[in-house]
Amino acid sequence: MPNATTRKNLRDDLTASVYRAGYYPQLVDDVLDVALADEAVVAHLVQAETTFDNEVRRHLTVLVLTPTRLVTAHVDDHEGDAAHPSSAAATTEAVPLSEIRSVALTHVVNEPAQHRPGDSASELTLAIGWGAVSRIDLEPAQCPDPSCEADHGLTGQMTPDDVVVRVSGAAEGRDAVRRAVAFARTLSAATGVSAR
Repeated sequence: MPNATTRKNLRDDLTASVYRAGYYPQLVDDVLDVALADEAVVAHLVQAETTFDNEVRRHLTVLVLTPTRLVTAHVDDHEGDAAHPSSAAATTEAVPLSEIRSVALTHVVNEPAQHRPGDSASELTLAIGWGAVSRIDLEPAQCPDPSCEADHGLTGQMTPDDVVVRVSGAAEGRDAVRRAVAFARTLSAATGVSAR
């Protein structure tokens, strides 16, 4: 268990990371403060993302490991109205560590034949599941008879999709990928779940 100085340093480091991300840092820090409820920070990951559809939209995901919980915060631009054209939605969730069912890592490695122990991936996707949200991918069921024209319904796969964070070495740098791996390792150890 970290001592009081280490706990303060980890909380200060979390705040500094939120401010470095630059996306409504005071709002993000406030919602995290409520969700953490003065519990110590063991590890954290702050990931900013910008998406483009009809407009530019910013998102920020923050994962914070405490001694007893995983606290998640997601903040994104929200469609405003005439009275408030600029708006953001900030959602937090606190999950007991005992409820976490999976910590999955997908490492994307360029030139895998050249990979050496300790090399970082070029991209990492961290998926954490506790059963609150699942994604269902459906497709038409296939029949082995090529002349069959009957409707065989649908088949699919259900995947836990509570929190998914993608970190790209090309966009955020190799250090960001290493930080994501370190966070996943700490979370896996705390939950007794092996990252894969």
